[in-house]
Amino acid sequence: MEDGKIDVAWYFRLNREYDRTGTFVLGSDVQLGYYEATDLDSEEEVAVAANLNKNVPAKPLTPNTAYTVRVGVLSVDDPTPNTSRTSDLQLIAILPDINIIKNDLLRLDQSKCEARFRTFPPSGQIADSLAFLLGSCRYPGLLWKIKEADQIFGPMSLHFKDSPIGPPASFTMMCGDQIYADMLNRFVPILRAERYDEFQERYTTAYSAQNLRNLLQRSSTYMILDDHEIEDNWTQDRLKGDPGKHMVFNYAVTAYMNYQWSHSPRTWGRLLYYTFDCGGYPFFVLDTRTQRYKNNSDRALDNGLRDNYMLGYPTIDEHHPGQMYRLKAWLSQMQKDRNNVPKFIVSSSVFVPNAMDERIGERTKKGLDALLFEVNGNNRDDSDSWPAFPQTRKELLDHIVDESIQNVVFLSGDIHCSNVAEITFEQDQGQRKKTLPLKAFSVTSSAFYWPFPFADGDPNGYVHDSRQPEQWDAFPLKDGKTRMHYKSWGFTQDDNFARIEIDRTKSHLKVTCP
Repeated sequence: MEDGKIDVAWYFRLNREYDRTGTFVLGSDVQLGYYEATDLDSEEEVAVAANLNKNVPAKPLTPNTAYTVRVGVLSVDDPTPNTSRTSDLQLIAILPDINIIKNDLLRLDQSKCEARFRTFPPSGQIADSLAFLLGSCRYPGLLWKIKEADQIFGPMSLHFKDSPIGPPASFTMMCGDQIYADMLNRFVPILRAERYDEFQERYTTAYSAQNLRNLLQRSSTYMILDDHEIEDNWTQDRLKGDPGKHMVFNYAVTAYMNYQWSHSPRTWGRLLYYTFDCGGYPFFVLDTRTQRYKNNSDRALDNGLRDNYMLGYPTIDEHHPGQMYRLKAWLSQMQKDRNNVPKFIVSSSVFVPNAMDERIGERTKKGLDALLFEVNGNNRDDSDSWPAFPQTRKELLDHIVDESIQNVVFLSGDIHCSNVAEITFEQDQGQRKKTLPLKAFSVTSSAFYWPFPFADGDPNGYVHDSRQPEQWDAFPLKDGKTRMHYKSWGFTQDDNFARIEIDRTKSHLKVTCP
């Protein structure tokens, strides 16, 4: 759309299987019914396609350019039964010529149908600067609090245009709990989503809120789920032996795929984790929820923390790589290709800091096995975050140290207490301790809206300096002679979001909670 006129228009389909939602990838997707002859099954289809107005093939978008898009819905009677599906060729043959009706889009309500966005900087080169927003946890609010749940998205929208704040942000990363399916508690049936229409209502109510809708209309937005998209503290082992949990999971993930995953990159097909680049800066968005497994059997009979996996079971067959396998390969490739450029890992669960009651605890001379799986085992096993998954944490950190992967930045939400942390690595060398020339970072931004700061998120409940005796939380790596330490600061429980700015010329990463 240019100068108040519709430049190019396309039909695309809102499919039944995605709850009549749909996506059209500008610059890549093509007009409904437009196929190359080699993609068609019969001479009859080739003949039909030849007579259709194919419009224009996809034209790649120009990098770092502002675009305006209008979207409308055209409904047609479909006499076919639900078991049948009218083909694209059959459908477009009965639709009016798109060029005749495209200007009708200008008569629609601009506030509901128009989106403005700017494409990312050119691929293949690393931008000198980049800004983006990070946040999570939008509690929906009850009664007169419903409007409060939408307030934060108003000021967020201001970051996507030139202003005294700084250069426009490129995108928003929402890293979990975009809805609360269990508004009170998973054990309380009141306001707990258990049917598909109840999950659907959570999304339509949230996305219909004025400020959030305005933000989504002007910001490229990436999302990943956390537990409240399904059920509080969800792990996949709840599916065992409970048909009710199977139903809740199916409804929840179907709704998630319709309203969040449908507009995400499909890096690995139907899997929920994905990667993307912006301005040459790489991002790996983890699925730390649907693939996590905790051994919740009788502790007297199980292996405790040894059988807990945050990112799915370890890869046995390289022909069927798991999430951790792909993450490590990605980290190695990014370090090789882009050297010390920040490598962002989005983890709905906070990587560091740990809660005070979930840390390994005071200095001890116990062996590696005991430190990983026994010390403070009960509290760590009860955690809903990385402390409960030492196998996963150690495998990832070992790889970072082994491959000297510099400037990994974990982006998280979840705990309703924003903070930043610097991660360092220390190694025993005889009687001396050596700090390795390797750093990683963690940025936690939470929550968009959480009206109960007295209930959780107390800054005093998290480790601020893992080297302090009363906060000791060294995490052992390798053979136990290497440790991860961290310092965290900037804690706040206020409803907020984080603006993250990269200045490559100064090697600066700036985090603000406006």
